[in-house]
Amino acid sequence: MATAVRPRRRAKSAPWWFIAPGLVFFAFVVVVPSVQGAGYAFTDWDGISPALEFVGLDNFRTLLDDESARSALVNTLLVAAGITVVQNGIGLLLALGVHARIKSRTVLRVFFFAPAVITPVVTAYLWKYLYAPEGAINALFGAVGLQSWRQDWLGDPDLALWSVVAVVIWQFAGYSMVIFLAGLQSIPQEVTEAASLDGAGPVTRFWHVTRPMLAPAMTINLMLSVIGGLKLFDQVWVMTQGGPGGATDTLSTVIYRQAFSFNDFAYSIALALVLTALVAVISSVQYRGLNRRERAL
Repeated sequence: MATAVRPRRRAKSAPWWFIAPGLVFFAFVVVVPSVQGAGYAFTDWDGISPALEFVGLDNFRTLLDDESARSALVNTLLVAAGITVVQNGIGLLLALGVHARIKSRTVLRVFFFAPAVITPVVTAYLWKYLYAPEGAINALFGAVGLQSWRQDWLGDPDLALWSVVAVVIWQFAGYSMVIFLAGLQSIPQEVTEAASLDGAGPVTRFWHVTRPMLAPAMTINLMLSVIGGLKLFDQVWVMTQGGPGGATDTLSTVIYRQAFSFNDFAYSIALALVLTALVAVISSVQYRGLNRRERAL
């Protein structure tokens, strides 16, 4: 006698009340305060007085006429671009180097990644002293006879911004290296060996075999670098506080100064909303472009 086939039970989805407590907590801690705070951008609130008046888009119109804010926006975009390109380029080179079969690769991985575990504030103070006119960098140039290379690294408006960018790259290039290294280790060795047997040289193997398979790691690194560069604050504030003469101001430092130095909280919140929108738009466009390219590869 044939046995009756029992119908398969459909997999039940988790009851909504499992996630309800987390959603309520997230809304209470993040969503509601963020929406309420964003509303102050349309008022004249000074951050202290309970009295406020609705002013509409006046704060955003002020932003368009504020030369310091426009300059900070340009600096923010330059910082994000510089960090993204150079940091990921160095990180990829480091990953390729420590992925090779050399005896000291484990020690080098730790050495290159070590700066990433130091807090940005500590790193900024360290490099602030290294960059000082009589600091270690200028002293080294003087000791080896390169007097012309001695600079006022944080006091020269033409050098200050890129000096800060160099510190950020120094600290987080190892972080990018680790992500690229994880991507390299996920590539099947048989693929690269087959390409080598077919006569492909190191450059050809990297460009046609390794590079396409590193697309997911590249996407992650570029996203993190762009977002980190756009919201950069700690290193800039500790090392220069936006100086000299606003040469290193970013949107984050202008937001901080407007809120806590000038007590213009409404205007600082308007700037923060612009920064949030900038990060959201750029990161979304970048992610879609990288994701499309990743699928094409």
